[in-house]
Amino acid sequence: MRMENFPKRYLIVILTFISTSVCYIERVGFSIAYTVAADAAGVNQSSKGKILSTFYYGYACSQVPGGWAAQKIGGRKVLLLSFVLWSMTCALVPLDPTLVSTLVIARLLVGVAQGFIFPSIHTVLAQWVPPHERSRSVSLTTSGMYLGAAMGMLFLPSLVKYKGPQSVFLAEAALGAMWCILWFAYASDPPRSEHPKATASGFGESLLPLNGSQKLKVENGGASAKSSKIPWKKILVSLPVWAIVVNNFTFHYGLYVLMNWLPTYFELGLQLSLQDMGSSKMMPYLNMFIFSNIGGMLADHFVTKRILSITNTRKFLNTIGFVVASLALMAIPMFRTSDGAVLCSSVALGFLALGRAGFAVNHMDIAPRYAGIVMGVSNTAGTLAGIIGVDLSGKLLEAAKAADSDLSSPESWRMVFFIPGLLCIFSSVVFLLFSTGERIFD
Repeated sequence: MRMENFPKRYLIVILTFISTSVCYIERVGFSIAYTVAADAAGVNQSSKGKILSTFYYGYACSQVPGGWAAQKIGGRKVLLLSFVLWSMTCALVPLDPTLVSTLVIARLLVGVAQGFIFPSIHTVLAQWVPPHERSRSVSLTTSGMYLGAAMGMLFLPSLVKYKGPQSVFLAEAALGAMWCILWFAYASDPPRSEHPKATASGFGESLLPLNGSQKLKVENGGASAKSSKIPWKKILVSLPVWAIVVNNFTFHYGLYVLMNWLPTYFELGLQLSLQDMGSSKMMPYLNMFIFSNIGGMLADHFVTKRILSITNTRKFLNTIGFVVASLALMAIPMFRTSDGAVLCSSVALGFLALGRAGFAVNHMDIAPRYAGIVMGVSNTAGTLAGIIGVDLSGKLLEAAKAADSDLSSPESWRMVFFIPGLLCIFSSVVFLLFSTGERIFD
């Protein structure tokens, strides 16, 4: 296929997929590199949890501002700026566990910079991608997180072993810089001036037939997304928005707890070396990549073939994903072998990713014009889950260590995995009761 015949929206989706991959290589990479450096320096589990959770404080603070900036300035520009900022921070900061203040400031800065990324991506995708392609486009883009995490788990322990923890920071900064070059060279804003029928909800809408009321509104000059007033009150009191928020919180609670503490569980809970585990340690994240895309394709298939309505499609996939994930999460401490732990964590993360075809695409169903704003609000909750979950897990493990003198017993880890399991059940009920696939924000 000639490049000029390749649809630009596909290129945008591919580039956003790469961006999420690089971001999660950075997050997993810091967890791996810092864990090695901190263990060598004798840092306790509670202190490790505080440093690991610092990122999420910065990340939480910039979610809603990120959605606002993407709405006003444009997602393309905000996304590029955020990548430049976090890549420079990784390149310049030393990884020394004794420099606590330096690490705290650096992780806050990286968190703030990366907090702009996902609201910007959702703004870009809402502009470029038509509704019948949104599930698989969002699923592909977000599956980059899991492929990046899988690649990080596979390659970065060896990089730490042979080149030292600091080499991870430099590698991450180089990847960020390379993505910036690609985005600057190939990304662009939707060509609205060349498509007079583009609707206010985004360029992608213009690729589908418009109904009569939409045609009249557009032909009479609908207000652009950048100039329209953001309905903050309506967003904040909307039950469908809160259904998304609750499920985003739970998804990220489970994801961040496993992402930050799974390496410790393998090494201290099961007495295994990450380097010796080979490719099996990447399976939970590889499973997320696979199931995320399966969920997206299933959702679009159900909608385009009229098997289920958009509302029922979102509820069905969200419920299946979260209920199965809850059972797998609570089963993790029961398995005392690497194969059993990898299997349970793979099923848990895989079905959480499947559930993203429910709640995570729902932003664009209910508020395509304000997708970045709603994403910022819900991702703030997801980030709070990272702060609470990672820090609480560290405190639970430190208390268990004080009681049992080590972390090799299943009881030491039981509450760490039971809490996200129970949250999954609660969140699936909330989504069943209050979510909708109908557009509720004009």
